[in-house]
Amino acid sequence: MSADEKDRVQAFTEFRQRMNERILGQDNQVVRRFFALDTQTYKAGALDLKTKELMGLVASMVLRCDDCISYHVAQCKDAGVNRDELFEAFSVALVVGGSIVIPHLRRAVDFLDQLEGAGAHAPAAPSHEH
Repeated sequence: MSADEKDRVQAFTEFRQRMNERILGQDNQVVRRFFALDTQTYKAGALDLKTKELMGLVASMVLRCDDCISYHVAQCKDAGVNRDELFEAFSVALVVGGSIVIPHLRRAVDFLDQLEGAGAHAPAAPSHEH
């Protein structure tokens, strides 16, 4: 893995964490409650964490949100999702979203490759939000 690839993973996670802290530092209950709701949604319940993260990944791919995709790829890895399971989730996203998902699939696989090469995962944050 090149230094640029490691830098991309690190830059993504640092920016996300820094901005979440800034956002949550504002006196806005709607934003705070939404972030808290997002965090609660992804906690294990009737569905385990892996399943919920895979669902979040598929939804993010269909909605074509690259930051969300990167986030959920990292969260999936942290939850123990293996590469074969990720590719099955990618296939569901392609079937549901169609060919317009292909560019996002490319970036998802690139980010996955970078994560695996860097041994990095998304940092812990005050909440789950993308």
